Amino acid sequence: MKKFIIVITLILAAILTGCSQEGEAETKEKQVVKVGLNGSGVPIWEKIKEKAAEENIEIELVEFADYVRPNIALADGDIDLNAFQTVSYFDAFIKERNLDLAPVGTTLIAPMGIYSDKYEDVSNIPEGSSIALPKEATNMGRALLLLEKSGLIGLPEDFDGNGSIDKIEENPKNLTFEPIVAAQTPRVLPDVAASIINNGVAVEAGFVPVDDAIFIEDDTAQPYINIIAARADEADKEVYQTIVDLYQEEDVANHIRDVYNDSLIPTFVPLEKIGW
Repeated sequence: MKKFIIVITLILAAILTGCSQEGEAETKEKQVVKVGLNGSGVPIWEKIKEKAAEENIEIELVEFADYVRPNIALADGDIDLNAFQTVSYFDAFIKERNLDLAPVGTTLIAPMGIYSDKYEDVSNIPEGSSIALPKEATNMGRALLLLEKSGLIGLPEDFDGNGSIDKIEENPKNLTFEPIVAAQTPRVLPDVAASIINNGVAVEAGFVPVDDAIFIEDDTAQPYINIIAARADEADKEVYQTIVDLYQEEDVANHIRDVYNDSLIPTFVPLEKIGW
């Protein structure tokens, strides 16, 4: 009788163990997440993809060649997350397009810089000089804030990062400002005292921003922190937060510094710090 009870017990244990393993397999079923990005972000996300695979998450990378479609595709459900934009651009875009999207994590800053063929320090730029800056609204606002931080101009206390040259309140060197298309800002360097160049544009032009800029943003430029975004009603999904956590680990920060030659600044801050 004892032997019979032992056999039955073992059989039941085996059945329960099988059920338990089956349940674990179900809970660990592979999750597929489509992430939209532009080409410059691929080396980062290839590493995230490898790390996510260990968590049974399959990341599919979807590349876009512009800064409009990734948010539209996200809102339409064609992708699950995107990672290509600053919070400043994101806030303006979703307001203009009335899109119900939300950030789920912060990633990095691609610092904008002031470059010059003629001067090694912004303090050496002489009175009456011409400064080129990108003319697009969000880029120009960012450029004006950078000029203010460098000490070349003064802006209103309530300046919100958006605006045009007419927002300048103080211009002690009587500088003139030439708004041009962002992609052209490196090409005009021979013709101006300095040019304000976006990070990606500078890298494409052959510059190493942290070495070649005569003044550059740092990780305190909070409106220009890049984010990972999702549809607002899915922002709390556990799998998305797992991906954010994987991104914000130190090995990824080191990978970013190495791959981009310190031209990008890993910046992992709470969403509250960027106004969310």
